[in-house]
Amino acid sequence: MQHQTPQFIDIEDKVVGPFTWKQALYLGGGLGAVFLLYKFLPFLLFLIFASPVVALVGALAFYKHNNKPFATLLEAIVKYALNTRLYLWRHRKPSDVLREKQSIEAPEKVAKTNPASGLSSSKLKDLSWSLEVKKEDQI
Repeated sequence: MQHQTPQFIDIEDKVVGPFTWKQALYLGGGLGAVFLLYKFLPFLLFLIFASPVVALVGALAFYKHNNKPFATLLEAIVKYALNTRLYLWRHRKPSDVLREKQSIEAPEKVAKTNPASGLSSSKLKDLSWSLEVKKEDQI
């Protein structure tokens, strides 16, 4: 017995004309909201308030950011705005701060005194270049 394997399972079905269910719901809800604004507001206020609604509905229905729906991006923005953030302060000894300042001001002294950094920057570049070339040759 043979069964047909489904293909294109990541593409949503077009149900309402050229739109998917999600797109049709977004557009229908946006159309309803714009209609209510038109009925209950003066025309100038209607234009002011309907513009962002139309832009949001259009983005929700059609815009994709990094091949993800705009609703996912909007959800991430709202979660980031509402969640608390944790900032940690790490106490350092004054001698550690002084040592860091010296290493920033005179990196060549630190490189000479540090036995682990026996490679100069040019040798490191040559080594990384040879590794990259070998990787490409092996592929």
